[in-house]
Parts: sequence; C-alpha cells; structure tokens
Amino acid sequence: MWQVARRPRWIGVLFVCLAIAAGFAALGQWQLGRAVDEGTVVERPTETSIALEDVAKPQSPVTTTAAKQRVSFEGEAVPGDYVVVGERFNGGVAGYWVVAHLLVGDDSLAVALGWAPSREAAQKAIAGIQTLDGDFTGRYLATEPPADDDFENGEQKSVSVAALINQWQDAPASVYGGYVVSDAAPAGLDVIDSPEPDSAVTLNWLNIFYAIEWAVFAGFAVFLWFRLVRDEWEREQELESEELN
Repeated sequence: MWQVARRPRWIGVLFVCLAIAAGFAALGQWQLGRAVDEGTVVERPTETSIALEDVAKPQSPVTTTAAKQRVSFEGEAVPGDYVVVGERFNGGVAGYWVVAHLLVGDDSLAVALGWAPSREAAQKAIAGIQTLDGDFTGRYLATEPPADDDFENGEQKSVSVAALINQWQDAPASVYGGYVVSDAAPAGLDVIDSPEPDSAVTLNWLNIFYAIEWAVFAGFAVFLWFRLVRDEWEREQELESEELN
C-alpha cells in the first residue's frame, strides 16, 4: 500500500489534503483564540465615579467601557415623567422601581431612583417628590429590551429607553442610550442594589467547541488521503487476483 502512496499522483493528493488540514487547523486556532480573548477580564475602574460626559454620549449605544461604570452628573427631573417598573428584586425581594426622566443639560437620561415593595408604595413616593435636582451619582447600565412588557395590561418589567421615550410627556431632542441606577433614593424608596460587576473569567465554550470541530475536520482531511490510497491499493489487489484466476 505504501508503494501506491509514494506515487507522484498520491503525493500530490497528500499535499492538497495537508493544505486543507492546515486551513482547518488555522480556523480552529482562531476560534480558540476568540474563546480566550472573550474570557479575559479587562480591568476597569468601575467603582471610581467618572463624569457622565466622559463615559457616554447622547444618541450613542452603550459601549463595553461605559457599561456598569459608576458616573456622576448634574441633572433635573422632569415633573410628571415618572414610570413604575415591576419585578425588580432588592435583596432577593420582588418589588418596583421608580424611574425618572432627568435633563442633563439639554440631554435626557433615564434614572432609576429607588425601590419600593409594592406599586402603591412606589406611587406614593412619586407623589411625595416635589423637586428633584442637583448632583447625582450612580451606575450606568445598558438599556433593556422591552420584550417582557405587557403594556396592554399596564405592566412594565424592563427599563427600556426606547419605551420610556414614548411614555415621557415631550419627546427628547437627544437621549442617552443607557440608564443610571442612583446611589441615593428619595423619601419612601429604598436604595437599589447595584453591586460591583462580576470579574470572574468565563470562557466562551461555543468557540471552544468550534475549535475542536475544526481539529476533527483537519484530522479527517488526512484520514481521507489514507482512505483513498487504501482504496486504490485494494482495487489493484482485486484486479491482480482476477488476472491470476
């Protein structure tokens, strides 16, 4: 069989199979590299308060650097633009958030002011807010999708900036793509839990699975050459046996 394998034709086929295997191996290496890169924790000073304008820009998506960063800013709440969001947990207890519409200069920003154990308590706290302005600090988070909201029954479970814009009295000229969880709460509300982001490394197992898959393909390319050579050798053996008979 190895005499067949040393023929120029099959040596050429071997080179082709090795080139294909090398391509598959390179793809596997790339997938493995992605899994490691995505699992690498990039150290960010998330617990150091940074001016909001230095972290995020209005009319722009929330970047990886901006997400979960503690920020500070000066703003003023728009009277009447308060929304109650349900199914929010504080210390493991389900309740409601009060989300306000703040003007930061000429830009609009959604701010989760505090947590209440019931919708009635949240509405009572809103009624007690006279004016709300000054300096604020909190954690900047990415907007949530409104997929879980049941607007027909008056239930809102997500802090979606897109949905909030439609609920505010006046459409804002420009709005931040994320929202802030405030460090302080008005009277009648509890401060919202906003823990430090988890820095544990989590590998992307899907990329690792793809890397293994490409390695299997590379091995199969070499095996295919071996199988073709063996088939050729067996065919020649059968022909020789027929001629002898």
